[in-house]
Formats: sequence, C-alpha cells, structure tokens
Amino acid sequence: MENGELIKLLNSELSIAIAEKISYSELHTQLSDYINQLIKNGFDKLIAYLYRIDVNEEKLKTLLQQNPGEDAGNIIATLIIERQEQKIKYRKQFSKKDTDFDGEEKW
Repeated sequence: MENGELIKLLNSELSIAIAEKISYSELHTQLSDYINQLIKNGFDKLIAYLYRIDVNEEKLKTLLQQNPGEDAGNIIATLIIERQEQKIKYRKQFSKKDTDFDGEEKW
C-alpha cells in the first residue's frame, strides 16, 4: 500500500504533520514517538484518537499485557496503522463496487 494515502489519513485523524514521502519504518517510528508523547503529556487526547480511529480496545489491552517489556507507543502505532490501512482498503473496495455497474443496474 502506498504510504502517501496512509500518511494523509494519519495527519488528518491525529492532527499531526508527518511528511508524505517517508518510508514505512520512518512513518512507524515517528508515529510511535508521537504516541509516546501523548502517553506522557496528553493521555486523554490519545484515548480520544484511539476511539475516533476505532482501534480495537480488547486487542490493544491484550497486546499490552502480552508484551510488558515492549514500548507501548510502538504497539499502539502498529494498531493505528493497521486500522487506517483497513479503512483505506475498504474505501477502495466499496468505491470500486459502485462503479462496476452499468447505468441500468444503478438505482
């Protein structure tokens, strides 16, 4: 998946400014750092972002419990990226379905 679309969505959803032409690993590192800042200085904001992005709460809790030595920002960044990639995939999938019909089949 192209990073540009993902980065635009993340910038919009999280009110951040990640450069659009970076590698996936750089994206993950920057997002992880941002999440760690929110954990320390804006936890309520982080919770609101996770809710708005629709990160699976149970999956997050399970991963945090199973990986106590892992950086929490890294785990959360991974889940945010996964969720945003799902949204992009679903949007493309459903917008393609809308254009697959000829004029007679549309409502």
